[in-house]
Amino acid sequence: MEQISIYDTTLRDGTQSESISFSVEDKLKVVQCLDEFGVQYVEGGWPGSNPRDIEFFRRARSLQLKHAKISAFGSTRRAKNKAQDDLNLRALIEAETPVVTIFGKSWLLHVFSALQISEQENLDLIEDSVAFLVSHGREVIYDAEHFFDGYKQSPEYAVKSLQAAKRAGASRLVLCDTNGGTLTLELSEIVKSMCREFPGLIGIHTHNDSELAVANSLAAVISGALQVQGTINGYGERCGNANLCSIIPNLQLKMGYACIPPDQIVHLTDVSRYVADLANLQQPKYLAFVGLSAFAHKGGVHVSAVMKDPVMYEHLNPESIGNSRRVLVSDLSGRSNVMYKAKALGIDLDERSEEMQRIVESIKEKEFYGYHYEDADGSLELLIKQQLSGWQEFFELGGFKVIIHKDSDEANTVSEAIIKVKVGDEIEYTASDGNGPVNALDSALRKALEKFYPQVRDMVLVDYKVRVLDGQDGTSAKVRVLITTRNAHSSWNTVGVSPNLIEASWKALVDSVYYYLTKVSPQEQKKKVETL
Repeated sequence: MEQISIYDTTLRDGTQSESISFSVEDKLKVVQCLDEFGVQYVEGGWPGSNPRDIEFFRRARSLQLKHAKISAFGSTRRAKNKAQDDLNLRALIEAETPVVTIFGKSWLLHVFSALQISEQENLDLIEDSVAFLVSHGREVIYDAEHFFDGYKQSPEYAVKSLQAAKRAGASRLVLCDTNGGTLTLELSEIVKSMCREFPGLIGIHTHNDSELAVANSLAAVISGALQVQGTINGYGERCGNANLCSIIPNLQLKMGYACIPPDQIVHLTDVSRYVADLANLQQPKYLAFVGLSAFAHKGGVHVSAVMKDPVMYEHLNPESIGNSRRVLVSDLSGRSNVMYKAKALGIDLDERSEEMQRIVESIKEKEFYGYHYEDADGSLELLIKQQLSGWQEFFELGGFKVIIHKDSDEANTVSEAIIKVKVGDEIEYTASDGNGPVNALDSALRKALEKFYPQVRDMVLVDYKVRVLDGQDGTSAKVRVLITTRNAHSSWNTVGVSPNLIEASWKALVDSVYYYLTKVSPQEQKKKVETL
C-alpha cells in the first residue's frame, strides 16, 4: 500500500479564512489533535510575523509528538537581501522546527509584476533560500506558488523554478493551484509530467475556487503526487483549501493508499468537530463524510431501504470514520422513519398499528403548520409518546399573562409573567420577572412546578432561536422557536410554532420541561405521585 504524506495547513492557510482566529492555546491543541490522528506534517504559521506565532513556535518546542513534524512557513528571500541577512529566513531558522516550508514564484506574471525582477533573479531567490535553510539542517518543502497558472503561460520557466529548488536540496516540490482555477483533467496531465521530471518529489496544494480542490488533490495522487496539503474542514482563504476530511477517507478507504494509521481513521469526525469548536465555528452540517447530515436520511423510501441494508443509500459505513446514521422525521416521512426513530428511542411500536398511523398523520400535519423536527428530537419524542396508551400529563395550564412595562424616560424594560398551573388536584399561582417576556415566562413556569417536580431546578435554557415563517405576512407571520435546554449530563432541543411569539416560546418551553420529566427515574416519579 503506497504511503501518501498528509500536510496540514489549518493553522496557517486555514486561518486566512474569514472568521477564524486561533489563540496560541488553540493552535497547540490542534497540533496535538492532528499528531494523535496520525498526520505527518503540521504547518504552524509564519514565525516572526506576529507575537502570537512567535509564542506558538516557542511553546511548540516542548510538545512531545509521536507522528507529526511541525513546519514553519515563509517566503524566499527578498531580492535585495542575501540569504543569511534576510529577516524572514532568519525567523524560520529561529523557530527551531524540523521542517521549513517556503514558497516562491513559478508564474512569470508574478516575477515581472509583483516582484519586478528578472527571470534569473527569481530563480536565484529560490535556490539561495532553499540552500540556506538546508545548510542549517532543515527539511525543506518548496511550495511552487501559482504553479499551474505559471505552467500554462510558460512550461519551461515553471519547470526551471522547480529545478532551482531541487538543486538546492528541497525534499518536496509542491505544485500549488493558488487561484483554484485549474480543471481536473489539465491538472492531472501537468502533475503526470512533473512526476516524470521529478520522480518521488511532487506534492499537491489546491484551493477550492472552482469547487474542485478535493477532486484535484485525488487526481494529483493518481498522477503520482506523494504529498497532499490541505486543511481540516476545508478552511482557507476565499472558497477554502482542499478538505482533508474528504481527502483522507477517499484515499485510504476507497483508493487503497495509506495516509494515517488504520486505527485512527475512526476518529476523523471527532477531529473535524474538535477543530471547528476551537475555531469557534459550527461544523458545516453538509460536509461530506463528517457532517451531521452526511448520513442523514429523510425520504421514506430511503429509510425503508436503509433499514433493510444501509449500503443501498450509504457509500460507506458511517461508523468507519466516526460518524453515525440519522433518520429525520418530517412531512416527507413514512412509517419507516418513525419506526427507526422509535426503535432508537427504545419505544416499542407496531408498524401497522393505529398508533403508528396517528403519529405519522400528526407529524405531517404539524410540519405543514410550520413545525420542524429534524433539529428538535425532544419534541419529536414527546409527540410519539403522547400518542401511546398510558401517557399522563404532568401538569395543565390554567392560563398565563405576560406584562411588559417601559417608562418613556427609563432605559430599562421590565417583563413580568403570571402563571396558573394545575398538577393533580392542586392549583399553583406564581409570578416572576425576567430579562424579557420569554425569560420571565420560563422562570414563572419553573417556579410553579418546583413544588411538584423539584428536578426542574437542574434545567438550564442555553440557546433560543426564532425564525419567521412566511415572511411576506410581515409582523403577523408565524414564527418557529427552537430552544436548547440542558442539565449536567445532556442537552435536548424542543420546538414551538405560532403567529404569536410568546405562544410559540411557551410551546417550546413546555415541551422542554415535559421531555426532561419523562427522563426522570421511576423512583423519582413514584415520589412525585406520592406527594400528590
